[in-house]
Amino acid sequence: MNQTEIGKFIAKCRKEKKLTQAQLAEKLNITDRAVSKWETGKSMPDSSIMLELCEILGITVNELLSGKNVDKESYEEKVNENLLSLKRKDENNMSKNVMISILFSVPFLVGVMACLICNLAISGNLTWSLIPISSIVFAWAVSFPSIILGKRGIMVSLISLSVFIIPYLFLLSSFLKRKEVFSLGAAMAVVSIVFLWLIAAVFNRIGKTSKLVALGITFLIAIPFMFFVNIILSIMIEEPIIDVWDILSVFMLLILSFASFICDYAKKKGLVK
Repeated sequence: MNQTEIGKFIAKCRKEKKLTQAQLAEKLNITDRAVSKWETGKSMPDSSIMLELCEILGITVNELLSGKNVDKESYEEKVNENLLSLKRKDENNMSKNVMISILFSVPFLVGVMACLICNLAISGNLTWSLIPISSIVFAWAVSFPSIILGKRGIMVSLISLSVFIIPYLFLLSSFLKRKEVFSLGAAMAVVSIVFLWLIAAVFNRIGKTSKLVALGITFLIAIPFMFFVNIILSIMIEEPIIDVWDILSVFMLLILSFASFICDYAKKKGLVK
């Protein structure tokens, strides 16, 4: 299975169908940059859109993976070759992911062991070490899915963050013996989680066709959430709802949002690559 040949074959079939990269990307609800990467052999189409891609190009999955039109006589042979190639690729990816996950987890484990050893050596029992250990475990649990699963793990990490943040804040509050850590932290966590899920929905819905538009919308959504956070802080710790830094932040977010939309427009018009 030759990625370069597959890319050339995709480009050939696309041109035969009189489609531009942008038009093909629009049909698949992805970015034209992704199509460009396929055709230059830098990446492969995701398995979730392979069938749809083949239907648009008028080819079979076997032909796509072979990088050429396959005649009936050699069809079964090519199927077996492609299945073996995919199996080897999956095995290589699994081995790579296992190695990455181990390398990622080792520093966290070392951090936990260092805290335990230092705490026991100095105090004779577990006291202050519970605070950094709980933080290390929390950080590992939230980030690990993204490390082992890549892009597919981002949503799993978001779910982990949503599930573990409140228990983590409760434990942290108990260790520090400060109730406000949990009350204020939980309020901020809920708002932040809602914001992150909203952004995830925006990128899932719009980001496939235009990441710049999704980014611009993100900047706009951040403005009301910023004021919502300020209102909560005002109620809980009597902070001012708005100050000069908030005004500057709003101004910067509007500029960034406008710039994102302008860049997207210029890109679609071919003014920039």
